[in-house]
Amino acid sequence: MGINQINLTTPVVLAFASAFLFAVGVQLQNLGLKYGRSQTGALISMLGSTVLFWLFSPWFLQLWYWGTSAVVIFALVGVFRPFLTSNLAISGIRHLGPTLTSILASTAPVFAAFFAIVILGETLTIPIALGTLTIVLAIGLLARKSEAKSTWPVWALALPVGAAVLRALGHALTKLGLDIIPDPLFAGLVSYSVSLVIALGSALGQRKRTPARLRWTPGLLWFFCGGIVNGISIWSLNTALNMGDVVKIIPIVALSPVFTLLLGLFVFRRETLTLRIVLALLLIVPGVILVASGH
Repeated sequence: MGINQINLTTPVVLAFASAFLFAVGVQLQNLGLKYGRSQTGALISMLGSTVLFWLFSPWFLQLWYWGTSAVVIFALVGVFRPFLTSNLAISGIRHLGPTLTSILASTAPVFAAFFAIVILGETLTIPIALGTLTIVLAIGLLARKSEAKSTWPVWALALPVGAAVLRALGHALTKLGLDIIPDPLFAGLVSYSVSLVIALGSALGQRKRTPARLRWTPGLLWFFCGGIVNGISIWSLNTALNMGDVVKIIPIVALSPVFTLLLGLFVFRRETLTLRIVLALLLIVPGVILVASGH
C-alpha cells in the first residue's frame, strides 16, 4: 500500500473508530442510567470528556493557539455542542419517543454535506451522495419500531432535526477551525470546556429552582468513564476531519447507532437479531463502500 493510499484510508479508519467509541460510550452511560437521571449523567459525561482533554493539554497545548481566530470558532461550536444538541435530543425523545427522534437525528450527514459545500467549498460526488443517503436510510430502518408514538405536536419535529442541524454545523465549523490550528485535541478542549461551563451554569440555575443534593452512586462513575471514551471518540473524529473531507467522514461517523446495536446484540445482550437489522446491515455495507471510495 502506497503513501497516498494510506493517507486516503487513515481518515476513514479514524471515522470508524470514532463511531465505535461513541457507541461504547453510549453503552457505558446506559449502565449509569440505572442509578441516576439523564441530565446529571450528561453533565458528568461532559466533565469526563473535558478532564481528558485538559489532562493531555501539557503535551499539545501551545500559548499562541489562544491568540488565533480558531479559538473563537471552537468556542462557538461549544456553545451549542454537545450541551444544546444533547438537550434537544432528550426533549425530542420526551415529545416524539425514541423511534421518531432517532430517525430524524439520522439526517445529520445530509445537513453535514450541505454545510461542507456552503462553508468549506467541498465537493459532493455522486458516489458519496448515494452512499450517504443509503446510510441514512439504513439508520432510519434500524430506528423504526412498531411501538413509536402515534400522536405528537408538529412543532416537536424541530427538536431532533435542530439537533441534527447543529451537530452538522459543528462538524463544518470544527473543520474550518482545524484549517487554522490543525490540532484535534485543542479543538475538543475549547469546545467541551465552553459547553461544560454552560452546562454547569444551567445545572446551578435549575438547582436554585428545585434544590437537590447530588449523591454519590455507581452511575456517576459509569457516566464519567463514558465521557472519557466519548472524549477519545471526539479526538478521533477531529483527527479524521483534520485529514479528510466532511462529506466523507460524517456519514461513516453516523454509523455509531449501528455499533451501539451490535454491542447490545453481542456484548450486552439487550438486542435481538431481526430481519430489519439484517436488511439495514445489507444497506450499510455498500453505503460505506460508496462513501469511502467516492472521489
